[in-house]
Amino acid sequence: MRSHNQVPYGGAKGPFAALHMLLSMSIELHHLRGFLALADEKHFTRAAKRMNVSQPTLSRNIRRLEELVGRRLLERTTRQVALTPAGEDLYDQLRVIIPRLEAALRPEVHEDVFRVGFAWGFPTGWTQEVIASFEAETGMSVRVHRHDAKLAGVDRGDADLAILRGRVSAANMRSVTLLQERRIVAVSTRSELAGQEEIRWQEIADHRLVLNEVSGTTDLADWPSDRRPSVSVVCRNFDEWLEAVASNKGVGVVPEFVGRQHIHPFVSFLSVPDAPRVPLNLVFPQQGGHPLIRRFVAMAQAAVGAPSTVCED
Repeated sequence: MRSHNQVPYGGAKGPFAALHMLLSMSIELHHLRGFLALADEKHFTRAAKRMNVSQPTLSRNIRRLEELVGRRLLERTTRQVALTPAGEDLYDQLRVIIPRLEAALRPEVHEDVFRVGFAWGFPTGWTQEVIASFEAETGMSVRVHRHDAKLAGVDRGDADLAILRGRVSAANMRSVTLLQERRIVAVSTRSELAGQEEIRWQEIADHRLVLNEVSGTTDLADWPSDRRPSVSVVCRNFDEWLEAVASNKGVGVVPEFVGRQHIHPFVSFLSVPDAPRVPLNLVFPQQGGHPLIRRFVAMAQAAVGAPSTVCED
């Protein structure tokens, strides 16, 4: 395991001490925000669009940041961007510091709001019941936000709690599994599979797969290493995924509830009786989170009939 002392800012005590050290080196906030965007997106064009700057401007800012820090933060190739160990150290600190700093600089909002994030396919039924009961009992408004990110903004301070599907593993986060959802397969109405009612899990490996790499719940590791489907298209959100399937670029695997909720005239759904189920989780910070998180979690567990358990790391 590497030590944070390997980089100039790593030895600072406390996150804002680290920020103070960075700013004392004439590093500006737009340098740090640009680095965070690039570390999240792993792509200069997408990061520049997110920052509302040109790609050359973002590239210059990143080079300047590396000059001031005195370390290479990114490994660049023609196809992808990856963080170096020094870049990972900086990212681990900035992803906590910058959202807190931006929140502190925003005008104070007197309305107390509990923010629930989701990446796609917000559940219906029990969620509306829990939100209504939570608001009635606490007098606090619940605001639901969609974030096209793996952790739906909860890791960046944009949400107090996130509702996420699939396996969730993130530093400084806790996860509670509420239930397990069945899976179905989405196919184009022009696909040779469109006339079928069901397909076996292993048979999916005979077809091209459309993957949502950001918020999807399907991973090639779900199949044996010697028999996995080929990937035809990689998408970054559910809408792109659905349109790729509709265009017959490949088949897609999705939780049953989400699939039935999003009807598309050019997409059919097949049952997969032997598919591994997808966990539906509540994810929130281990420390420093909203004081009413535990109450929301307990109410959600009661609503779906899940046992009330101690939250697992």
